[in-house]
Amino acid sequence: MRHPDFITLASGKRILFLTKDPELIRAQLAGKLNLKMRDVRVEDLLDDINTDVMTPAWVCFRYRPQDIALDAYAGLLDEKGERVFGTRALMDGNFEAIVSGHRKGTGSSRETAVQCEKWCGIRIVIAASFAPIHERNNIQQGQLMAGHAILERLQNGERVPVGEFLKPYDPISQIVLREGGLFPFTKALAAGKIQLPKINNSARPMTMAEKVLVNHLLPGQLADAGAKACLKPGDSVLVGVDSGYSHEFTTAQVHYFLGQEYGADYKLKNPGNFAVFEDHLLYADGVAKMMKFAAQIQTLRDLQKEFQRHTGCRDYSAVGGISPGICHQVAREQFVNPGDFVQATDSHTCMGGGSNALSWGVGATEYAGLAHAGHTFVRVPGSIRFELFGKLRPNVMAKDVILHILDKYARNEDTLDRVMEFGGPGLLNLTMDERATLTNMATECSAAGGVCEADERTFEWIANMRKLSPAQIEPMKRRAVRPDADAHYDGGVHRIELDAIEPRVAEPGDPTYGKLISQLPDTKIDIAYGGSCTAGKFDDIDAYATVIADAERAGRRLAPGVHFYIQYGSETVERYAKEKGYTQMFERMGVKLIHPGCGACIGCGPGVSETREQVTVSAINRNFQGRSGPGKLYLASPMSVAASAVKGRISEYREGMFR
Repeated sequence: MRHPDFITLASGKRILFLTKDPELIRAQLAGKLNLKMRDVRVEDLLDDINTDVMTPAWVCFRYRPQDIALDAYAGLLDEKGERVFGTRALMDGNFEAIVSGHRKGTGSSRETAVQCEKWCGIRIVIAASFAPIHERNNIQQGQLMAGHAILERLQNGERVPVGEFLKPYDPISQIVLREGGLFPFTKALAAGKIQLPKINNSARPMTMAEKVLVNHLLPGQLADAGAKACLKPGDSVLVGVDSGYSHEFTTAQVHYFLGQEYGADYKLKNPGNFAVFEDHLLYADGVAKMMKFAAQIQTLRDLQKEFQRHTGCRDYSAVGGISPGICHQVAREQFVNPGDFVQATDSHTCMGGGSNALSWGVGATEYAGLAHAGHTFVRVPGSIRFELFGKLRPNVMAKDVILHILDKYARNEDTLDRVMEFGGPGLLNLTMDERATLTNMATECSAAGGVCEADERTFEWIANMRKLSPAQIEPMKRRAVRPDADAHYDGGVHRIELDAIEPRVAEPGDPTYGKLISQLPDTKIDIAYGGSCTAGKFDDIDAYATVIADAERAGRRLAPGVHFYIQYGSETVERYAKEKGYTQMFERMGVKLIHPGCGACIGCGPGVSETREQVTVSAINRNFQGRSGPGKLYLASPMSVAASAVKGRISEYREGMFR
């Protein structure tokens, strides 16, 4: 529905303030308390509300928004681990606006987080700032967003012009919001009711992100058709998409939306450019907490198969119960290329940036639209550049580097909604897998994405993975992008001395809660987990093997009572481990090996905690409350995770430490 020219609060409707005190939230839900913005301090509101809190994994086993909304905010727990929002609590609360603090919607790209609010009657979302994918999902659903000052004006009875809600956004996003979401916008555009703005920029140096988008511009967008195209942050553009993918957590909803919008006989414009993966829920049935959702999980699998048959897109389904691998890892192995623009329904799509592609996650609505059309609209993001110098110490990995960046830069919002650009001479000393770790966790930095400069190592890795000839690699070299020397970085240029980085850990609750392992109090563990798209790659397996081999030579085993799981990122990685002899060594040492998939990273596989008292040290990318079971979850590098499994407490690895 198109928004009116002026926005007012509806008579009889309520506003929900998500405070740090759960009892105040409960009182509002029960109808016993109504708050005013003038009486609430912003610092008393919840910051970093992540999408796992808004719609935990088990809620996402439903695919219709009206069903998802029944358990909105089911992941918001109090100190006792009890739900603050019961079933239908938000839906039955008669709320039209919801209010929180900074960085609303961090974490996953799951659009269900927006849907759970919209289908509960929320039409205005108030926060000090928004995580970029979540903000974009709100735009696609036509949800008005604003800061706290506008809410205070609304509560004072003011009629606020809709333009004040739209003002922070680029011209196309403004139109999408005004029209009430992406699908109404698309219909209005096709009917000729909307005129898109023209690009009229003077020549300027560009970042890597800007160059990729320039290379993907659809024709007819320049004010001067004969001018050289240049882009700057904030520009609104229509761009082609090289490739995209979804997985069984999201495909059903994409299929559902496309059928609703374009009819049962809908088609994708370029089905060969898109793919489906069966990787997220392969082991969910084996987790005690998830068993009761087995029928819903099977429905998601069945609907993904139906979508694949209907569209003819590329098929990466499990065969004999074994997945080809995690979508991001398989994509970089098989089809993500330098200079590509890639969109997929998962926040860690940005992992493709390690291969010099510009890639990020999108919600189901946006993916449905771009898969149907073959193109999408983009607000050109600003960038922040990290110049790498030196070389990592033998016991330090890229995971430690990104945990350092999270602590020093992301916490201050320097990376917020910006593409993290990695370059400098130190990048040459990082393998392709380590570069992928850096860009993978750009989403934990609430960044728009991450991208590394390409070099000979990039092209050699792709050639080896796909058995390509020099002639086949040559076009990729021409499409690769590098920044111009004088490119402007909204977030600045920052120097990272790799040899100064030490092994780090992120404490439970948020990946920005970091410190040096050497400064961590003695922390015993129950579970060590190595895997996920972040840490199930070739180099990660090498790292686990280095530590475990050292322990075996010293006559050590895993610490008593500690369960160590290693899950491979792809079939290729698992085959590599067997060929190197790692598999046999891991099994001798008592490590539990798991075929490729996401698993414990989203609470849907072996390695999840089962009680609040259990402590896990994990190489995954996210440690939100309840993300991988109810216990305490620490993040560390693959080397540190393996060392901790042997020592029985969170430890950094040092060669010979087990003697």
